Amino acid sequence: MHSTSESSLERYSFELSFSERELRELRRRLIAINWPGDSDNADWRYGVNQSYLKELVNYWLTDFDWRAVEQQINAYSHYRVPIDGVPIHFLYKKGIGNKTIPIILTHGWPWSFWDMQKVIGQLTDPAAYGFSSDDAFDVIVPSLPGYGFSNPAPAGINFWRTADLWQKLMTEILGYGRYAASGGDWGALVTSQLGHKYARSLYGIHLMHTMALDQFNNDRPWDVLASHKVAENTSPEIRRQSLDRMKVFASHYAVHILDPQTIAYGLQDSPTGLLAWLLERWRSWAQLENQDLESVFSREHMITNAMFYYMTGTVASSMRFYADSVRYPWQPSHAGLPVVQAPTGITFLGGENPAGVSTTQRIEAFKNGPKAGWYNLHYMEAHQKGGHFGYYENPQAVSSDIRKTFAGLRD
Repeated sequence: MHSTSESSLERYSFELSFSERELRELRRRLIAINWPGDSDNADWRYGVNQSYLKELVNYWLTDFDWRAVEQQINAYSHYRVPIDGVPIHFLYKKGIGNKTIPIILTHGWPWSFWDMQKVIGQLTDPAAYGFSSDDAFDVIVPSLPGYGFSNPAPAGINFWRTADLWQKLMTEILGYGRYAASGGDWGALVTSQLGHKYARSLYGIHLMHTMALDQFNNDRPWDVLASHKVAENTSPEIRRQSLDRMKVFASHYAVHILDPQTIAYGLQDSPTGLLAWLLERWRSWAQLENQDLESVFSREHMITNAMFYYMTGTVASSMRFYADSVRYPWQPSHAGLPVVQAPTGITFLGGENPAGVSTTQRIEAFKNGPKAGWYNLHYMEAHQKGGHFGYYENPQAVSSDIRKTFAGLRD
């Protein structure tokens, strides 16, 4: 298989860095926060608990070492390439083996490319983890357009337009004839669109989430509860669990679709406010032990992701991804069935099991549900450990499922 040599990419070589002036200004803003009251909120019932947020801000000010993190990140090769006028940043790590194939891993919100760090080694050098070198991948991890170092992005960028950019990145910029793709959250929609529109260019796809490509094509796209009904004969406990599950996405979708620019003024102006907005999602969507955020995310990782959004000035453009997925509705590229024709592998994690469905029941429940018909199903596995941020929460399971998905598709 042909691929562009890394030497020919050198003109696009990129190092992540923030100036001392920028870091001083960040510190000034962290010190100058005007704290609101927060009574009777030890259980986070009103949102992010202030005591914990103050601990994290103090860590950010006194213990977090951006230069050390910067050095870790820059140990990988990074590039920033203009594609159709959009600067696209990506991490690129070649695999070790004689049968490597390329795979593009796509993150979501409030993720970043760095959420994929734990699977990169397992995919590029599986032999080092006790697996066959024949399962190695060349790993490409871009930042979504309008996120982090893929900026500035023009108005109108959304998941299906991103898929067009990824196709050009993989085939025209990097020169691969065929490639694999994996994604979660927005990355799952981008990857599904690749499997729909560009199936002939793909060995197959792997998904962390199964979301219909037309999910925003309705009268109330901001209302995540509208299409999720709980049957009246459901037990009170299952009904409560189902409603609680839906509530954690309600404000997120509504604000990001209806008012992303409005809230962005506050979040871009206040790094503390931005951290709080991110914390609410991490705490609500990850699979935590005893509601402890740090049972999943290190403080360093949380602050690093906050830095990516804040220091690059991409709070607004990243959130507009939602609004522009509604404003510019998805339209099918062909009438073939299944809609996603590329062979599809799916990882299910227990932290996102539907109410009343156990991990052992998850695959069968999906097969009998309304979404299975969207995909050319090739591989599925369910694991108890992990929530919404699977690449970071359970990298062993995810990397294993990726290897297994493509094990029979490499020829």
